[in-house]
Amino acid sequence: MPLSEAEKWLDHLGSCSPCYSDFSAFRAAYQRYRTRSVLAIAASILIVAILAGWALLLRQKEPLVAQTAVLDLRSRSIPRGTETNPAEPPLEVNRAVKHLNINLPLGSNEGAYEVRIVARSGESILTTSGMAKVNDRITSLQVAVNLSSSQSGEYILQVRKVGFEWNSFPLVLR
Repeated sequence: MPLSEAEKWLDHLGSCSPCYSDFSAFRAAYQRYRTRSVLAIAASILIVAILAGWALLLRQKEPLVAQTAVLDLRSRSIPRGTETNPAEPPLEVNRAVKHLNINLPLGSNEGAYEVRIVARSGESILTTSGMAKVNDRITSLQVAVNLSSSQSGEYILQVRKVGFEWNSFPLVLR
C-alpha cells in the first residue's frame, strides 16, 4: 500500500499494540521473502556459471596438455650410436608439446647440442639444436619442437654434443 493511502492508519498503528505486532510480523515476512528472492537469484546465477564452465570443458576436443615435456636422462646409461638399451623403459612425449626440457646424462658438459627424433626405419622426423646449461649440477637442454604432424608410436630420441657421437634413447610419442 502506498504511503498516501496508509496515512490515515499511521496514528492507530503507533498506538495499538496488537495492530503494530501484526504490522511487524508482515514486515518481517516481507524481509524474509526479499532475502530468499535475492539468494535464489544468486544461486541461479552460480548454477548457470557452473554449467557453462562444465559445457566448455566438455566441448574441448583434446585434453589439456602441458606445453613443455621434461625428459630426464640423468639416470639412464649412455648408449653409443643408434642402438638403445632394451632394458630401459621408453621416454614418453605427447605430440602436442611445444618444448622439450632435456636433463642430460650425468657428466654432460655445457655447450651446443643437437637433438633428433628418428623412426625405427631411420627416417628423421625432427632435428633441432640448442645450448645446454648447468644449473644446480644438472645439465639441461631446452629446445622447441613441433611433433603435431608426427604419428603416434615408437621412435628413438638421439642427443649429441656437436661434433660427438649420437646417444640414443627409446621414445614413445602419444
